[in-house]
Amino acid sequence: MASLLSQSTLKAGSGDEVYVGTMPLRATKGPPQLLMSAAYSLNLWDLQHFLVIIKPSSPTLSQATVFDFQPKDPENIYVALAALSGRAVPGAVVERKLTKLPRSKWWLIGCSKEDAVEAAHDFNKTWHTDLRIGYHDCRDYTNGLVEYLTGEKQVLKHLRRSISR
Repeated sequence: MASLLSQSTLKAGSGDEVYVGTMPLRATKGPPQLLMSAAYSLNLWDLQHFLVIIKPSSPTLSQATVFDFQPKDPENIYVALAALSGRAVPGAVVERKLTKLPRSKWWLIGCSKEDAVEAAHDFNKTWHTDLRIGYHDCRDYTNGLVEYLTGEKQVLKHLRRSISR
C-alpha cells in the first residue's frame, strides 16, 4: 500500500480514511475471464476496475465499505460488447462491506472531513448511472468520489504517475 499524501497530512483521528483499490475487470467465464485476470496480474493499468474503499475512523466500526461503479450485468457478453463498442449501458453504484482490507493494489489517498460513508451516499444520489467506457466509467466515478470526500483532484492520474516511477 502506498499513500499519495505525506504522513503529516494524515493525522490520526482526522476522519475516515479513503483508499483507491483495483480489481480485475469482470468478464464472462472462460477465456474472457482469464484474459482479464492476466491483465490485472500484469498490472495493465487500463484493464483494471477501480473502486473506493472507506475505512471508518471510529474504533467501534471495524468494517470498511467499498463503493464502485460497474455495468448492472458485468458478466453478460452482450453488455460487454456494447460497452466496448462505445455505447452506453445500464450501470450501477455498488456498495459492500469488507471485514478486512485487501492485501495489495490499494492506496491511501487521504482522510475525509466528515462521515465518508454518508458523504458517499450523498454523492451517489447525483451520480448518473449510464456507463460508457472512457467517458463515464469506474475511473470517473473513483476520481469524482475521492475528490468529493478528500478534495484530491484527478487521483488516478496522480496515482498512475507515482506508481510508474
